[in-house]
Amino acid sequence: MSEIQKMLEANREFAGSFTQGDLPMPPARHVAILTCMDARIHPAKVLGLEIGDAHVIRNAGGRASDDAIRSLIISSSLLGTAEFAVIHHTECGMLTFTNDHLQAKLKQETGEDASGIDFLPFPDLEQSVRDDVDRILQTPFIDPSIPVSGYIYDVHTGAVEQVVAPVTAGATA
Repeated sequence: MSEIQKMLEANREFAGSFTQGDLPMPPARHVAILTCMDARIHPAKVLGLEIGDAHVIRNAGGRASDDAIRSLIISSSLLGTAEFAVIHHTECGMLTFTNDHLQAKLKQETGEDASGIDFLPFPDLEQSVRDDVDRILQTPFIDPSIPVSGYIYDVHTGAVEQVVAPVTAGATA
């Protein structure tokens, strides 16, 4: 049985006792979390979230990419989130390469030019958190009164440490 098939079987069991189908669309805690797709991070467990509590936006590095910003705009403008948190993590794969490195690798493997893709790698973990908080704060389509904070999750200890205290657009991270 494939891993996906095992997951679908687990879903059948989950769905058999599911009772939360009437939750409202807006998140109960009015918060959106931007974090990495790394499998070592389970945002609900790490932050004590239940189904319906928060929007969790995940991508490689937990970066404030155009698509993540799109999701934050929708989350706040249409679904009432009033606070954002950026959570990066130790030992992130985004620390291990540069755009030039990955673009060259893809060219070698596929023959296609990937030079137009910014994979958003970073050399400094804490600075990447600050940069992403700043990018969110500078977005003109996000209410400037929404506080944005930044954190680093330690994959070895499970602890979340603050890098940027909650700040709103008018202040600097």
